[in-house]
Parts: sequence; structure tokens; C-alpha cells
Amino acid sequence: MSHPIRVLGFAGSLRHGSYNRAALRAAIELALVEMSLEAFDLSPIPLYNGDVEAAGIPEPVQRFKDRIAASDALLIVTPEYLYSVPGVLKNALDWASRPTATSPLNRKPVALMGAGGMFGTVRAQAHLRQILLHNGMLVLAKPEVYITRCREKFDADGRLIDEPSREAIRALLEALAAWVRQLQGQAAPV
Repeated sequence: MSHPIRVLGFAGSLRHGSYNRAALRAAIELALVEMSLEAFDLSPIPLYNGDVEAAGIPEPVQRFKDRIAASDALLIVTPEYLYSVPGVLKNALDWASRPTATSPLNRKPVALMGAGGMFGTVRAQAHLRQILLHNGMLVLAKPEVYITRCREKFDADGRLIDEPSREAIRALLEALAAWVRQLQGQAAPV
């Protein structure tokens, strides 16, 4: 039997009551039996600065890069700010992408999802795909998970109560697991 698929998940929001952090918690709750899904908090990662990098990688950045390297895949949950990705998420990816030749992002499978307003996070995810593809990541194309009108889909405790959204997350995790197994040569093409 092969090891569980190790997935590192992180949300591009720092707010404790964020719907995207709540969506990540829902994904952890819905993770497959053959999957370990761990959340990583981006809040300790400092703003990228080449001078800081030259002086030595900050410990929170190194921890983030190490967790990415140890994972089989990533799950990124992004809000949409000004029709794009939030700065905290872009900043974390800027740190993880350096140096390019040894970045733990290279050839790392990744799935995306997000919670937002009327359109979910469709524009943010489109921009995020560009960033990830530039970094040589293997972005799962389908299914797409956009939790629209998110205020209606989470309860007061931040629990995802919308069954279609829960099913969409389950389908995303199933597709990610199948794809990782295929990339690892453990399964037939899907």
C-alpha cells in the first residue's frame, strides 16, 4: 500500500473569520481516507525583500518552503481582492519561488478553490493560474470550485453548510488524489 497523499493547504486570507480559511477547514474535514491535508498559516511570512533574502531566509519562509517540499500536492484557497489574488498569497508565492532553480514549487501539483461573492473567485483563480504556471507548477484544470455568495453558505461558526459546495470540494480532492497518483506512476491515466 502506498503512503497517504500529503497535501499542504493554505488560504490567501489572514482574517480569522475568513470564508476562505473556513473553506480550507471544510476541505480538511472532507479529505479522503488516503489523504492527509495539513493547513499552513501564511501570517508569519514577512513581506518579500531581496535584502532580507540576501541576509538569510527568515525562519517562517524556510518552514513554508520545507512544508511545500515535503508535500505531494498543494491546495490553495484564495479570496478575490480587486479582481485578483490577495497580496499575502502573492507574497508567500514570491518567497517560495526563489531561487527559481531549486524552488519547491517546481512541478508541484496544485488544486485551487475559493469563496467569494456573486462570481466566487473566478478572476482571482484565473490570475493565480498564471502565477502558478509561470512557476512550473502542475495546475489541476478541473473541477473548478468557486463558492459563490459565500455568506449564505457558511453558518455563524464558519462551517460550510451548503451541500453542493461540499460535494464540489470532495470532487476536487478526489481529482487531485487521482492526478497525484497518476503523476507518481501509481495509477492509470484518468
